[in-house]
Amino acid sequence: MKLEESKVLSDSSKDSPTRSKRILAIIAFFLISVLITAAGALTPLSLEDAEARSKELDQIQAEIRNMNILQITVFIFANNFRICLLMFIPAAGPFIGSYVLYNTGLVIGAESRIMDMPGIVVLATLFIFPHTGLEFTAYSIALASGSWLIWRLIKSHGKKEIIQTCKYIAICALILFAAGFIEACLIVSLPSA
Repeated sequence: MKLEESKVLSDSSKDSPTRSKRILAIIAFFLISVLITAAGALTPLSLEDAEARSKELDQIQAEIRNMNILQITVFIFANNFRICLLMFIPAAGPFIGSYVLYNTGLVIGAESRIMDMPGIVVLATLFIFPHTGLEFTAYSIALASGSWLIWRLIKSHGKKEIIQTCKYIAICALILFAAGFIEACLIVSLPSA
């Protein structure tokens, strides 16, 4: 009986992704996420479409201006964490994530069109701020985790991966809360237009 248990344990550990494989997957999804967002930022928009998207962003910014730093943090965190949770969904997460990231790029492209700047420059500028990298990291963790979950479910080792996924959800929550707080601090420190 003990021999069979040790064989099962060793077989399941062969299929278990190593830490380096997980890190490589997260890095790959990070790069893919940036590329998808860049594709959105580089998508040509008419001036009317750019102005419409810019107005939507202005409405959100107007809402935020009436909030204190904690309210802004929670607002940003709740929005980003909801999106991140959708990215954890096996099979559907990458499609949902791609849609959200591309649309984020479209908003960046719209703002850059209004400012008469290249969209890729505006996107690159966003990475000066630490919250941008943190958000992309959390999304990449979610996408990688959803992919590993599918693989482990196929290999009949889903129970352990579900536990691992729960840990990643908690890590992403912490990352996104920190990102939300940093972004809220930046918003509060900037003069209102």
